[in-house]
This record gives sequence, structure tokens and C-alpha cells, in this order.
Amino acid sequence: MSDLEILGAWLPSQGLALAPGSGLSRLSGGIANRNDRIELTSGSAVLRRPPPGVLAAGASDMAREWRVVSALAPHVPLVPRGLAFCDDATVLGTPFLVLEHRPGVAIGGLLPPGGDIAALVDATLGAMIALHRLDPQAVGLGDLGKPEGFYARQLRGWRGRAEAVWPDGLLPAAAALIASLEAIAPPEDAAPVLLHMDLKPDNLLVDAATMAPQAMIDWDMATRGPRGFDLAILLSYWIEAGDPVAVQALHAVPSLVPGAPSRAELAARYQALGGRDPGPLGWPLALARLRLAVAWMQLYRKWQRGEMAGDRYAGFETLALAILEHALEDFSKDQR
Repeated sequence: MSDLEILGAWLPSQGLALAPGSGLSRLSGGIANRNDRIELTSGSAVLRRPPPGVLAAGASDMAREWRVVSALAPHVPLVPRGLAFCDDATVLGTPFLVLEHRPGVAIGGLLPPGGDIAALVDATLGAMIALHRLDPQAVGLGDLGKPEGFYARQLRGWRGRAEAVWPDGLLPAAAALIASLEAIAPPEDAAPVLLHMDLKPDNLLVDAATMAPQAMIDWDMATRGPRGFDLAILLSYWIEAGDPVAVQALHAVPSLVPGAPSRAELAARYQALGGRDPGPLGWPLALARLRLAVAWMQLYRKWQRGEMAGDRYAGFETLALAILEHALEDFSKDQR
């Protein structure tokens, strides 16, 4: 049986049913998790699954995403409703979610024709600020994650993942960056807030003409921690014209379009829009770049093993090294 046939047989147990003629239509934008549009008798939906093959520790956690969207959707209009969750990997080969489908475009490195970068920045930061303002306890997520010692634990975790993707020994740039981070006390943990952990424009579906947000998606890494890390993650993607050419190949956000703010301006805009002081961002940004480089290497290794199709992943090893070298250079300057 095909995945669609298996899904069609499973959905009635959840009070749902495929509409006649529904297919699996792959949605663009994501580089890891698989998202397919389906048609239910109740309306459009999204089938969301991890990528095929071996998953890195903590990656593509569909159970976490189900819990988070179920808790947030009643309180945050941008969060699509969860319709069904299956933790039985024997059904489709992995745990999976069925989510409400929302219209909108996921913007990567280029704006759609007529797109306004200032409006997109404000939409992204506005959604982040709104999330950070929520009381985790009030929305049923007061025990999500482990915010105590957040930064030190994140560094330990990403060091372990780095050692896993470079099993023959860390690249010199990775080892030097990790050593530099370990040598300096991270910022003190502030009162924890809800963190998306990957809130960039392609995880905020927007109206192509107005940049008005329609949905905030991709919640499989959500947790509680210091607000500065959500902002640092966004900044880790935010390439500037003066950055090394090799890093500009990242091209994950439209930060190089005319009129785009710098990283410093982006951080200042977070506060100008009503976000609280995120604290010093040099250490969190270096950690976020380490995280990004390792995540790109994890995808490269999956591509090497034949688990990911397409040539887009072929350059991820080179890009990971460029991100590490840039992170090390920037962090060294920040500490002078």
C-alpha cells in the first residue's frame, strides 16, 4: 500500500477522512522535515513527518511538536491547529502529525516580487515577541524543556552532536569555537520564556503581497529558555554583504536584499517593537552558529548515506566549515 492509502485507512480512527481525489502534494520550503498537503473532508491539512533515515538526537520530535501546537493554538492565532498525531512508527515508518493547513508563502533567501523587507522583519520579530510574552505556565507548557543552565547544556549537547558528525575528530574550526565558548561563562539565564528555536521567515508563512503573517510553523524544537537565544538563532542566518563570500551561500533569509537591516539593527528592532532586553548576544550568537553548522553537517551526512535526495545538500559540508570559521572570527572580535 502507498503512504496515502495507509494514511487514508488510519485517519478514521481519529475522526478524520481523506477527501475523494486527495493526493500527497509536497510543500516547498523545508530542508529536513517532510510536509505534504492533503485534502480531508473537513478541509486542507498538512501531513508532517521527519526526514527518512537515521535522526540525530532530539531532531524532528513530532511528539514535542504535537504537545506544543496543541497547547499554543488556543492562545496564539498564528499557530495551526493539530488535528491528529501518530506515535506508532509502524503506520508510516515514523511518527507523524496532521495539522491544519494555512495559506501563505515561506520566504527563503529572496523576497517575492514587490515584497517589503521591513514589513517581513517586523512580522517575524513581532511573532517572536508575542511568543516570548506568553506565560508558559498559563498555556500548559510550564514544564517544557529544562531552562536551568540552558546555555551550558546547549553547548554540551551541540558539542556531542559535532563529535557525532565528525567522528574522526572535530574540524579545527569547530574545536576552536567550542573551546572558546567553554572558556567564557555564558550569559546568566534570565527568566525562561517559550522559545521557538528556529523562527526565521521561512517558518512564518506570510501573505506574499503584504507580508502579513498567516501562520507560525515548525515547532519540533520548541522549549523554554532565555529570550536571547531565539534572537541569536535568527541572527545566525542573517548574512550581511560584508560577510565572507563562502558564508553568503547560506542564503536562508532575505538579508542581502536592498534595504535589509544589519544584524545589529535587527537586534535593536526587537527591542524597539516591544521586546525585552535580550542581554549580550555575542556568546549566544556563536553558539547558534555552531548549532547551524552542525545541523547542516547532519543533513550532509544523511545525503551521503543516500537518505536525502537532491543535489542541494552536496555543498552543505563546505558551508558548515564556512559558518564555523565565520563564527570563530566574529566571536574572537566580540571578546576583544
